[in-house]
Amino acid sequence: MIQRTGEAIVLRTWPFLEADLLVSLFTREQGRIKGVARHAMRSRRRFGGALEPMTYVRASYAERPRQELMRLDAFEILSSPLSQPIDYARTAALQLVAETIEEALPEQAPDDPIFRLVLSVLGELQVGRVWLPVLYFALWMNRLMGWMPELAHCVVCGEYLQGGTLYYSTTSDGMTCADDRRPGSVPLSAESAALAKRIFRTPLGELAMEEFPRGRAADLRRFAVELLERHLERRLASARTLNRL
Repeated sequence: MIQRTGEAIVLRTWPFLEADLLVSLFTREQGRIKGVARHAMRSRRRFGGALEPMTYVRASYAERPRQELMRLDAFEILSSPLSQPIDYARTAALQLVAETIEEALPEQAPDDPIFRLVLSVLGELQVGRVWLPVLYFALWMNRLMGWMPELAHCVVCGEYLQGGTLYYSTTSDGMTCADDRRPGSVPLSAESAALAKRIFRTPLGELAMEEFPRGRAADLRRFAVELLERHLERRLASARTLNRL
């Protein structure tokens, strides 16, 4: 048995056996893992509020030979989403991050850039200020996963697209110009394409100093989420919840 201690983010929990919880964790050192928190539904001594989704913890756990599930021993809360005010929009945004990580990353595949992305987004997700962190997370997840298309040129004719409207399809790769747009293509404004490029070169904390209401770059947010869903091959329930707000 290998005893481990390290940073982790709680993604979700399920009831397991009589009083245990099955916990999905995104760890810095081992990537996404699953483990059993014994008696967690009956006693709060070892875990307290540390099993709330999107809680950043220092986790102590044991890796057992020939067993897929870790034995979770104790969590120390480093940062909790419940330490700040929470509303329906912030809850849905936190769920979007957790759901995407759960679906996108294979088990036990460490990914430090994505771990750092999640931490930066968690630090900026606040009541009344969810739309920029959601957009930043979705765009960067696509880029880090290798799914982000090149925005400067039409994938069909090679035309330089800066300054004009771009088009994308939810079923095909790449951006196109107006002449080469595919049936059912969706437009993406030049302003939103320019913002995407800015997001890829600017820290989230610096961008967060600007006002970012729900309507700003809504087409870019839709593009980023739909790109995630196409590559995940499933709809993100949390994204549907945000769209209804």
